Amino acid sequence: FHQSGKSVLANFVSESVEGIGSYSPTQGVRILEYEKPNWNGNTKGAGCRFELWDCSGDQKFETCWPALMKDSHGVIIIFNPELPSHLKEIEMWYSCFVQQQPLLDSQCLLVAHHKPGSAGDTENLSLAYPLNKVKLIHSNLEEDPEDVRMEFMKYFKSIIILINESREREEMSIIS
Repeated sequence: FHQSGKSVLANFVSESVEGIGSYSPTQGVRILEYEKPNWNGNTKGAGCRFELWDCSGDQKFETCWPALMKDSHGVIIIFNPELPSHLKEIEMWYSCFVQQQPLLDSQCLLVAHHKPGSAGDTENLSLAYPLNKVKLIHSNLEEDPEDVRMEFMKYFKSIIILINESREREEMSIIS
């Protein structure tokens, strides 16, 4: 979504200091690489490397979306809960990026991002089907940045578990 805080959150989660302070719309996509040592549940001491693809919320880049989605393991949809237009558009993003891939709902995370100084009475957000099957978190970097980081880490860990499980299934099918 346009001006929803995607880049701010991507920088925060990946511990990048790029572009802090000023707003400039993302042109197409920005790729942030991010490593977590000793994080892979299966292998002792093995780390994980993430690529966060920070996509522009501008629909003029729609022709690029199939290339951005190819081989992705998860989708995080970030929106401003105070903008009615964002609430209407969530379904379109969900349909394009999750259902058409297809990804499981557990590979998707919805983030209602509260910008500094926002009114804040949107905590009781209830979304209609099929979005109500997807995990929704509220992000407020002013009030509880560590809660936000923890929720993102939980989500990333769930993706790692899914990838490991599907790899194991593939290996078993090759063996048998």
